Amino acid sequence: MDAILVDFTREEGAMKPLHGINNSPIRYNNKLPELEDAGIPYVRLHDTGGAFGGTYLVDIPNIFPNFDADASDPASYDFAYTDAYFRTLNASHLKIFYRLGVTIENRYDIKPQRIYPPKDFRKWADICTGIIRHYNEGWANGFHYGIEYWEIWNEPESPAMWQGTPSQFYEFYATAASILKERFPLLKIGGYGASGFFATTRPNCNDMRKGYLRFFNGFMEFMKAHPQIPFDFFTWHLYTKDPHETESHANYVRKRLDEAGFPRTESIFGEWNYVEHDTCHVDKAPWDLMRSSAGAAFVTATFALLQKAPVDKALFYDAMPSRVYCGLYMFPEQKVSKTYYAFKAFNELFKLGTSVHTEAGEAQNGIYALAAKNGAGQGALMLANRLSKMQKLELKSIGMNERPTVLVLDADRVLTEVNWLLDEKNILTLPPESMLLLRWA
Repeated sequence: MDAILVDFTREEGAMKPLHGINNSPIRYNNKLPELEDAGIPYVRLHDTGGAFGGTYLVDIPNIFPNFDADASDPASYDFAYTDAYFRTLNASHLKIFYRLGVTIENRYDIKPQRIYPPKDFRKWADICTGIIRHYNEGWANGFHYGIEYWEIWNEPESPAMWQGTPSQFYEFYATAASILKERFPLLKIGGYGASGFFATTRPNCNDMRKGYLRFFNGFMEFMKAHPQIPFDFFTWHLYTKDPHETESHANYVRKRLDEAGFPRTESIFGEWNYVEHDTCHVDKAPWDLMRSSAGAAFVTATFALLQKAPVDKALFYDAMPSRVYCGLYMFPEQKVSKTYYAFKAFNELFKLGTSVHTEAGEAQNGIYALAAKNGAGQGALMLANRLSKMQKLELKSIGMNERPTVLVLDADRVLTEVNWLLDEKNILTLPPESMLLLRWA
């Protein structure tokens, strides 16, 4: 019988803020208690509110509708709806990760609207300066939110996001990042929300996805040749059914950043989700799986691998209930999904603070483990069984004497205490496509 080992005497560093998200339910001047309860550390704002940023939210053209207006004049800006939404995020203690740019235009084939390169890169940066001042310095009847992360653009390798050339984007990033960093030296300025590195793990991917890698290599060569350009963090994306592909891409990004001379640039996994389009679950649409116990098991497995991988933060896409990519809510009732509870469980480990050693034989049996402890003798273990069959494992724990309580999330239960899943011989039963949370008081 396979075993799961958790050694609370072997510390492996601080728990990372991996349970960030993109977007949320749009509630104005209200609160998001369910996200606060899950301890969500960051909310990245891209595609916020729907097509074209819901007309009023976050995007540069929504806040600054006339590009030719005076960027130093508060009357040129329309902050109203974004202010109301940010009051909700702030009241819910959710840190904002602000994407400076525009929403994806999936029907650019009809007519691109906002995804052309700005006609004046310096003017665009001046507009962003006004936005940052409004939310961090109180300018234009604004706020002091202390928003730290400011991301320049998103997925410029895609024609749905950038109708210019790669070299135009490289110059655009260099201009905007340099101006913003000079004006706000304590803030973190980065980008660019890379679409993915599929060619490194999927040799038969299509030409467009191979182009993503060429764009990235060109960007890295440009940055290597201009090391003075601010590059505090690099964001990148991947949608997959294999958490080990995520691990591979994380290693690739870190290696390339280091090789180019940017060892201090944070690697931030800016968009991710469980996207499965094969026939393993013929009774469910791919989007339904994101919200199911299978989705929760995938998220748990990804957390386990990312905690050990060279990634600094992660931001799940998405938590806006009206979007098919939303894995954290059911629609239209806005009831939280089973996957939401994987985030809530991870937050228990995050609050404990210190990651500890686990061994679970991940690649062989579909079992993934992540554990943490604090200095007060408390510990917790998250386990995922990604297989569609029940599995039994011997639990071996070092450094904790008492028996843990066992909570299970599966097809029928949501973090329900079921202590008989761990028997008197320390044999642990994991239901199919499930997540277990073990707590040592």
